Amino acid sequence: MAHSSWRSAAFRPSCFMAHDGKKIAILAGAAGPPVSWGAVTPPAARAPATLPPRGRASGLLPSVRLALGTAAALGLARFAYGLLVPAMRDELGWSLAKAGTLTTANSLGYLVGAVAAGPLARRLNETATFRLGMVLTAAALAANAATASYPVLLLTRAAAGVSGALVFIAGGVLASRAAASRGSALPVSIYFAGAGLGIVVSGTVIPPLLSHDPGRWPLAWAGLAAGAGLATVFSWTAAADSTKAGAGGDGAVGDDVDGEEAGGGGVAIPRADWRAVAAMWRVSVAYLLFAGGYIAYITFLSAYLTAHHASVTQVAVTWAALGVAAIAGPVLWSRPLRAWPGARALAAALAGISAAAAVAIIADPAVVIVSAIGYGVSFLVVPAAITRIVHAAVPRPNWTAALAAFTVVFAVGQMAGPYLAGVLADSYGAGATLVWTAALCAAGSAASLTVRSAGKP
Repeated sequence: MAHSSWRSAAFRPSCFMAHDGKKIAILAGAAGPPVSWGAVTPPAARAPATLPPRGRASGLLPSVRLALGTAAALGLARFAYGLLVPAMRDELGWSLAKAGTLTTANSLGYLVGAVAAGPLARRLNETATFRLGMVLTAAALAANAATASYPVLLLTRAAAGVSGALVFIAGGVLASRAAASRGSALPVSIYFAGAGLGIVVSGTVIPPLLSHDPGRWPLAWAGLAAGAGLATVFSWTAAADSTKAGAGGDGAVGDDVDGEEAGGGGVAIPRADWRAVAAMWRVSVAYLLFAGGYIAYITFLSAYLTAHHASVTQVAVTWAALGVAAIAGPVLWSRPLRAWPGARALAAALAGISAAAAVAIIADPAVVIVSAIGYGVSFLVVPAAITRIVHAAVPRPNWTAALAAFTVVFAVGQMAGPYLAGVLADSYGAGATLVWTAALCAAGSAASLTVRSAGKP
């Protein structure tokens, strides 16, 4: 595959705009798995949009407001749970395995939502799907504040996963339309940067709230729900603005997407192609190990810090550093993703996650912050690298189907990882979750190095 197909990809986490002059496809990644969900046709032979300085700034405001979707769906509804694990474990008498199972439920819900996003967007449209997902995300977070029942919490965390997937995928399509209209990848870059913003906000607010009274954990969930509610309000009209921006281009809803028929909302329903997973079994193993390993770090990081008597300031700074690094990571990895052959970028990213988790075992405050930065810079890049490998190895008409199969591989690892890491931590301490992440990602990196070259798994 030509390197030009990847130039816009490096600007944002968990997303690619794979273009050949005709289509721009959204590949939702992971912090969600990389699945092709839709496409729009950018204006043919149109020069990049040029706006006066004031118009350019004002034109980006809808993209900034749309980015509150990923801030809520991922930063608040998925990753912020790690900040509540210590308090909920202590107050509710949970084991770490039990705490990890809530993350498993959220991951299962995300998979269900990812499968449902296509049909729902076909029936409604991307704007309505995005808005529905935002409302349900805020409601699911609020429901967490209303109960201490473990079975109910499993359901509410799963519900947050479903609604988060609707937001992530539908919003990604809307952002791609705005990007096509402007002739720039910037709207998509901004949209996916919202996940890091959500991590920063939750990391600076929740630790002080729970520091002296772990019993306030319902209040923390209520705060997250309020944040998601505000994000819903401010992103509401941005979703409509993005739809209007896409409508102005030559692209029409319903175009064929990578050989599959898109529905009325421009979202393709992927059909999993397991032949690609089998043919690229080394890449599949690496991705499975990543999925099971990366999620344990961010789920149990606060529990590990609490076990080592970290101050409130240290916890807040660590999470804020992780979030900022997650925003900056795709920019730092842009050249390796474009230039490095085969699976080298994947191997390097996995090695970076492994090293970041391993050094945190030292437990020195400064070292843990360095660990969080290393993790944040690397973990959102892995789906980008996986997508690049698939694009190089699989014929274009089969991209969507192949990536759909890799979605399931990712989901299996992400669902199993938190529970298994929690079981290990219950026996050997919270630091065992760091060993778990380091070991699995190191093994994934080693598996990646055995991939001979892109296109020849």
